[in-house]
Amino acid sequence: MTPDALSAALAAVIVPLAEARRPGSGEGVTASGLPLERPKNREHGDWASNAALKLAKAVGANPREFAAEIAGKLAETPGVASVEVAGPGFINIRLDAAAAGALAKSIVDAGAAFGTSTALADEVINLEFVSANPTGPIHLGGTRWAAVGDSLARILASQGAKVTREYYFNDHGAQIDRFARSLVAAHEGLPTPEDGYGGGYIADIARRVALAYEGDIDALDPDAKQEAFRELGVGFMFDEIKKSLHDFGVDFDVYFHENDLHESGAVERAVERLRDLGHIFEEDGAVWLRSTTFGDDRDRVVIRSNGTPAYISGDLAYYLDKRERGFNRCIIMLGADHHGYVKRLMAMCAAFGDEPYVSLQILIGQLVNLVKDGQPVRMSKRAGTVVTMEDLVEIVGVDAARYALTRSSADSNLDVDLDVLQRRTNDNPVFYVQYAHARTHNVGRNADAAGVDRSEFAPELLDHETESALLGALQEFPRVVAFAAETREPHRVARFLEELAGLYHRWYDNCRVIPQGDDPVETLHRTRRWLNDATGQVLRNGLSLLGVHAPERM
Repeated sequence: MTPDALSAALAAVIVPLAEARRPGSGEGVTASGLPLERPKNREHGDWASNAALKLAKAVGANPREFAAEIAGKLAETPGVASVEVAGPGFINIRLDAAAAGALAKSIVDAGAAFGTSTALADEVINLEFVSANPTGPIHLGGTRWAAVGDSLARILASQGAKVTREYYFNDHGAQIDRFARSLVAAHEGLPTPEDGYGGGYIADIARRVALAYEGDIDALDPDAKQEAFRELGVGFMFDEIKKSLHDFGVDFDVYFHENDLHESGAVERAVERLRDLGHIFEEDGAVWLRSTTFGDDRDRVVIRSNGTPAYISGDLAYYLDKRERGFNRCIIMLGADHHGYVKRLMAMCAAFGDEPYVSLQILIGQLVNLVKDGQPVRMSKRAGTVVTMEDLVEIVGVDAARYALTRSSADSNLDVDLDVLQRRTNDNPVFYVQYAHARTHNVGRNADAAGVDRSEFAPELLDHETESALLGALQEFPRVVAFAAETREPHRVARFLEELAGLYHRWYDNCRVIPQGDDPVETLHRTRRWLNDATGQVLRNGLSLLGVHAPERM
């Protein structure tokens, strides 16, 4: 019996009981609204519900008495072995072995679809992440967002959302000018400008620009020369960024150029829209957004008195552009230094008539530190001042890097121990999970050789305590994925996989799929083959959501 089927059975019991106590109180009671949780202590059963506590006031009943009524009726449901009432009205539910074990076949039959749903089918999501300026290689903060953002996109899509991965290509403004000056200085053999960019990559890009320029770049006047290095250099740098991301397993659907907002008239259109809505005013020759109306700590200059656009002008135009492209949900993933942007962006959202934190959501990532031999790693071979995506991948590989950066909540600082990630031991979390998946395939290969196929399935035989625990975890997978999508927290999938891997390893140590010696193949062996393969499928599905390979051999 799946959690959804049990929730439906619970609703079918509760509605008539509620109506009998107080007519109308059963209206609105649905399976999706009845909470089920796995008890931390497995001795309390397979599932627990606080439905009686939640509904007691509405039905006019004592919570424990109402729970006892629910328990009595629910115990009559096929597949439910027993129901007990605990504390002030908690309901503990134990499934019979056949009902619990049936899940194994359901998972194998569903295959890659197990854990997916259509719950978010109405959401058209623009997910903007990484968006590093094209002034250097992607640093660790951007690498973390690449791993987390791509995983989040996969998780949202698995729940039916239409997700567009978007990279905001910042090719407008002072940082690009500093980048161009740095390239010119490197080409001319001069020191890096005081506000410029250093590192070996600057010299590499400068050489490529000089070779690619059609004509004598040194014959240009200083302004034309800087413009040539800017145009070609930004292109080369961004090509490198895109290649690094692709090699990391991250590809974007849209690369949006900031410069287009200023050249296409999008900024002016956004200002006019806000003016029509009554949220633009002029003062001291400048154009302002009255953002304090919507909770910002001060009003914001949109167009300066000299006619140049302020930074927020691009934000206004870009958000409006996304909404006009049909996205009903815009998610932006920003770095740790962007906390101060949240209020103004939410005020902008409200000014356009949208709902802050719903139409627009901001995720803030925290810092990443690399540790090796107990000491922080601070310098890159190529970038000089920061550790880059390429540095991390070179040391531990793509799978370990993606998993390590995704398995912790993105709103907390993260220390990545390179020594741990290079080990092929159980204290390396990605190895632990991948090894569990590879073990399921090894068991399958050995089972094939021993004639243990899936021609029989008797779920009532899956009654060992490790089988009960393993099945209990497997049935949680769809809920974990759905919750990760709802909370925008891919790390929940990673932590679930680690728990599942541990339960599988313990089951493997206690329950044999292959008969010993000359013992015959029995129904139990074939049924356990279903459970083994179901576990492999869930591990595979979960790793896929994280963009991590599920190896068949290790």
